[in-house]
Amino acid sequence: MGTCNTGPPFPNLGMYQLDITLKNGSNLAARDRGGTSDPYVKFKIGGKEVFRSKTVHKTLNPVWDEKVSLFVDSLKQSLYVKVFDYDFGLQDDFMGSAFLDLTTLELHSTKEVALELKDPQHMEHNLGTIHLSVSLSPKDNVCVESPLAILKSSEPNVIIKKNWKRSSKLQTQSLRLTDFHRRSQLWRGIVSITLIEGQDLKAMDANGLSDPYVKFRLGNQKYKSKTLQKTLNPQWREQFDMHLFEEQGGVIEATVWDKDAGKRDDFIGRCHVDLSALSKEQTHKLKLKLEEGEGWLVLLVTLTASSAINVSDVGCLEDQNERENILSRYSLVRSFSNIDDVGFLQVKIIRAEGLMAADVTGKSDPFCVVEVNNDRLMTHTVYKNLNPEWSKVFTFNLRDIHSVLEVTVYDEDRDHSADFLGKVAIPLLSIQNGEQKAYVLKNKQLTGPTKGVIYLEVDLIFNAVKACLGSLTPKEQKYIEDEPKLSKQLLLRNFIRMKRCVMVLVNAAYYINSCFDWDSPQRSLAAFLV
Repeated sequence: MGTCNTGPPFPNLGMYQLDITLKNGSNLAARDRGGTSDPYVKFKIGGKEVFRSKTVHKTLNPVWDEKVSLFVDSLKQSLYVKVFDYDFGLQDDFMGSAFLDLTTLELHSTKEVALELKDPQHMEHNLGTIHLSVSLSPKDNVCVESPLAILKSSEPNVIIKKNWKRSSKLQTQSLRLTDFHRRSQLWRGIVSITLIEGQDLKAMDANGLSDPYVKFRLGNQKYKSKTLQKTLNPQWREQFDMHLFEEQGGVIEATVWDKDAGKRDDFIGRCHVDLSALSKEQTHKLKLKLEEGEGWLVLLVTLTASSAINVSDVGCLEDQNERENILSRYSLVRSFSNIDDVGFLQVKIIRAEGLMAADVTGKSDPFCVVEVNNDRLMTHTVYKNLNPEWSKVFTFNLRDIHSVLEVTVYDEDRDHSADFLGKVAIPLLSIQNGEQKAYVLKNKQLTGPTKGVIYLEVDLIFNAVKACLGSLTPKEQKYIEDEPKLSKQLLLRNFIRMKRCVMVLVNAAYYINSCFDWDSPQRSLAAFLV
């Protein structure tokens, strides 16, 4: 009769249950102006996010006291811990990260762990400590007939199992987990959603107003917006992304609720977005009537294909027939047909080099977001790479030739709080068609360079008459923008610009006055004749 093995775990012999208690943090980094932070914690295993804690506001010594149970197939995978400062409406700030080596844990015992947080770019900085309580156990008491029945082969990391059995329940759960991992890799698109506003919502409070927020659901993925106080026409201006999986229905459900302190929240209404009815690689502005309630919800929805379904590997302008059709579409003879269709933009995201390392492993999981006004498209993610190659082509229909093409590189974190790696902004009128150029990535404010370059090839075709007419119309409002911050450099630059404008006017006034004073008879006579 075989006996259960309770010694050190054998790698890759099945699943283990990892029970973690996230206790607290101490002496964390300050990221807000008041000298505090709003910290929350993420756990990642094997490059996938498996847990996100609640946010504790305005403290450098947060107490979470949250428990989570995880299943791991191999103890060679480390637990990756990342801490962020929640920044309302903006990109969350990185506060440090650390690794927990699972091979240091013992079976059936609880270990108290203190993880020192570090910044991969500045390893000498101490960013505080995260305290965990961790225990490891084999799932469903995996038994081995005999330790001698497990023989290592000549190939590394390969184990030959002889007379080794486990319960059918464990096999079923293992198959389910494998199936889950398989499906998690086969998402066929990214759904980018911008929650703009609500209109004429139903009043749920005695004062004739409501405190509305919105819940979104796509399969098992959920998102909850912020709550706005005392309004029937809320302006959320929030952007988030969801993944569309192969075996998942393509309908997003949005429900609107009224926050009621101390009581159950009141239901205002619901609406649905059928993704199968939306064209890909295009931003759709939707005004949706709320069912079972009153009012409207206004959204921007963009469906971008994943790496499994190529956006495009060859631009349509490379096809001579297609190029001629587009040139004909924006020729001068069609200047007064469809006035809003000003031009056509094709952007090739080729590759990037020398990106910033966002993970403590010295790597990143970079992807690109391409934006023109409110049109927002994304590339797939290239995992564990500082020199990614995307080789994707995106196209945009332009309404304003004075728009700016923005390409931002992020490190994927499986939610809307991805790490910023760099950004470039290119005015459309400065584009040189068909040239592959290397652009130095800049910081969020575009005031200075950051690490890395990105290679782009951009083509622009537009109708000059429509572009001129479009210059007389108001600029398209961008729904998601960072709040402007006071900057000495910006003030100085604007002061110098204003000073130059004033000096030009003063010099022009002196010149005109000299014509009337006959300082130069020839110039004054010419001016008089004109």
